[in-house]
Amino acid sequence: MYLAKIVGRVVATVKQDTLKAQTLQWIQPVDANGKDHGSPIVAVDSLGLGPGELCYYITAREASFTLDNSFAAVDAGIVGKVDSITTAAEEAGAAGE
Repeated sequence: MYLAKIVGRVVATVKQDTLKAQTLQWIQPVDANGKDHGSPIVAVDSLGLGPGELCYYITAREASFTLDNSFAAVDAGIVGKVDSITTAAEEAGAAGE
């Protein structure tokens, strides 16, 4: 699983039949500190997230498992919303206070 920030929605007037009624999001992969990590990609979103939200996603064959039809042509799928991130360094600092 990977972290990403949703930067926008992709609107496609023509889609493969298995992707009809599915939301496509433009996501920017990020590291645990929220810094961009790589190039933006398109991911299918069955959760209904919006721009600016942090999510985690999966890629490859497993990405289609986020949909009812697991045979859809999908390379990336959003599987959850991230509410907060606490790194090990932050936890160690909090424990020492």
